[in-house]
Amino acid sequence: MEKLRIIFMGTPEFAVGILDTILKNNYEVAGVITAADKPAGRGQKIKYSAVKEYALANNLTLLQPTNLKDEDFLSELKALNANLQIVVAFRMLPKAVWEMPALGTFNLHASLLPNYRGAAPINWAIINGETKTGVTTFFIDDKIDTGAMILNSEIKIEPQENAGQLHDRLMTLGSQTVIDTLKVIENGNVKTTIQEDNEEIKTAYKLNKENCKIDWTKPGTEINNLIRGLSPYPASWCFLKDKNEELTIKIYEAKLLLESHTHEIGKLICSKKELKVCVEDGFLQLLSLQLPGKKRMQVAELLNGMVFSDDAKVY
Repeated sequence: MEKLRIIFMGTPEFAVGILDTILKNNYEVAGVITAADKPAGRGQKIKYSAVKEYALANNLTLLQPTNLKDEDFLSELKALNANLQIVVAFRMLPKAVWEMPALGTFNLHASLLPNYRGAAPINWAIINGETKTGVTTFFIDDKIDTGAMILNSEIKIEPQENAGQLHDRLMTLGSQTVIDTLKVIENGNVKTTIQEDNEEIKTAYKLNKENCKIDWTKPGTEINNLIRGLSPYPASWCFLKDKNEELTIKIYEAKLLLESHTHEIGKLICSKKELKVCVEDGFLQLLSLQLPGKKRMQVAELLNGMVFSDDAKVY
């Protein structure tokens, strides 16, 4: 049985859950690599990554290279004398890094590969209306998320689950899958499966302003999936026009009501407690949204102090 000495690479909260589980299972973590600090928010204060916060709190050796090919960084990495590297939500590694440890470098990806390779697998699984997803561990190669698969685990996507809720469940599932992967590696029982490409493979494109915008002409189910898949972050958005004012709003939660109507698509129908948008196959009842410069709020709360005209619409 091979004694593992691990380097962990990751940046966001998702990676913290995995790193915490590795330590709690008494594996030796020789060092942690995370993103360089960067200014964030209106005050442009320096913000540490979630993984850095965790590493500091647990007295782990920490490296924050700006350039992964830098000779000084590569020397520091080599000096940590690890025989395995684990990557969770980090960045693409140069060959000099992923080839370094004797037992290789494996990645945990939050999808059932080969589907949803890319930056936002959790979001796109919901946006595309999938009923299941999962996690996969695989050995890194010179492309993105294409390496030989080690283990995967599947999970059902609940009908009204949003990306934040699925993220937390996949973090738990991913933690266990990483531990299972470590066990087969230390026991020398690794069997890998090569990913097979085909035209049906779905991609987890990077999220941007354009693909987060709601197209109200689409079926209600697709719109609701987009809202769920982008909630709570980065959030779906659209324009709201009332009288001569145009606002950019974010929508976090909605409920689809399937029924026929003769209203114009995008028309807002408002009562004292409800705000509904007319879509082609019914109404999307808005439950939680955010107006410019305001905090996210429940629609019932918004309607206490806001009245919409009969001409109000979204687009």
